[in-house]
Amino acid sequence: MIEQVWAALGGDPAELPRLTTTGPAHTLASRFPVTAFGTATIGAALLAATDRPVAIDTRQAAVALCSERHLRVDGASPGSGFAPLSAFHRTTDGWIRLHANYPWHAAAARGVLGLGEDAGLDEVRAAISAWPKVDLETAIHEAGGVAAATRTEEEWAATGAGRAALALPLVERRRIGDAAPRPSARAGGLRVLDLTRVIAGPVATRTLAAHGADVLRIDPPHRPELPAQAWETLPGKRSAIADLPLPELLAGADVLVTGYRPGALDRFGLAPEELARTHPGLVVVTLSAWGHTGPWAHRRGFDSLVQTASGIGLVEGSPGALPAQVLDHATGYLGAAAALLAVAEQRRSGGTHHVRLALAGTATFLQGLPRGEPDAVEVDPAPHVESLGRFTLASPPGTVDGQPLHWPSVPEPGAASPTWLR
Repeated sequence: MIEQVWAALGGDPAELPRLTTTGPAHTLASRFPVTAFGTATIGAALLAATDRPVAIDTRQAAVALCSERHLRVDGASPGSGFAPLSAFHRTTDGWIRLHANYPWHAAAARGVLGLGEDAGLDEVRAAISAWPKVDLETAIHEAGGVAAATRTEEEWAATGAGRAALALPLVERRRIGDAAPRPSARAGGLRVLDLTRVIAGPVATRTLAAHGADVLRIDPPHRPELPAQAWETLPGKRSAIADLPLPELLAGADVLVTGYRPGALDRFGLAPEELARTHPGLVVVTLSAWGHTGPWAHRRGFDSLVQTASGIGLVEGSPGALPAQVLDHATGYLGAAAALLAVAEQRRSGGTHHVRLALAGTATFLQGLPRGEPDAVEVDPAPHVESLGRFTLASPPGTVDGQPLHWPSVPEPGAASPTWLR
């Protein structure tokens, strides 16, 4: 599996012997090869981060790929990562899955259903039961919400969005401008500007932070991050609140990572081609749900919804879900690996490099792998978590030269100044 993933990243196959993988073959129960795939993406990030021997155990990979479940604050769980409305709901002709963790997405769904802000789960379910699933999916998206109707893999492949997703590569890296090589390489010493949310982008940037990068996460003042998501994805980073654009930060950055819909940040001068002109030599990483082509390119989306729309949910259950949000996590590790490989290429031969990934492309890759029966060994998470101030967090996965990785700092949402340290 690592050979396929590393090749998709454009990595040098001569580097593969530096990686050792240990542990049971199945630590996450799924009909898809989630353990092998997720572990391979972590291994790829380790290979890209250093020139030293690295290793990953599938038991630690299982914990890392479900890291949000292992967050504890003052010894207690902050609760489920999903709001009550973020679930499957029965429609007239099947099922639809909502994503309503953010209050503005919940409000959009209730508005389409003709319900007030105080409408509870039972009222929402009753209203949804009167809708055809695709009609409701479309209406919620048009209202600024997020939802996905369940589809079989064949039904997904017959849609325009599905055809676009099936054509996506696992990772795309392209040179979008000329620039002189910049000094330094690898993760240590890099400045990474983080404009991401939820899981995939934050996993990419916290992985870079675990390997020594100065990662500065920026959140807008009018859309605060959910506390549990901030605590879980901010270790090792600095977090600041600021409005876009950020010309001084961009001028000092080596890598920019964004996790918004394609084109959503263009008006702030953050289109990749514009950045190639204004900040030559910058490595630009863009992560999205549905990719940059097709009729859903500008739709909002999350891991759970990509699973639902692409047919994964119906393969896993009636409907069901993968045992981890592996589309998010795997895309995050791939993003970190691709960013580091692009930085290394920039340092060798110059240029401005753009890395493009999508959860739908990750789903396509996973769906193309051989399948089996859902079985897995039980994993004890205790050896793979660490205490950091008031927080207990899944440790950064893997070892370098036999030494485990640890988070370099506690998560402090919004506590930093929007400036570079060095």
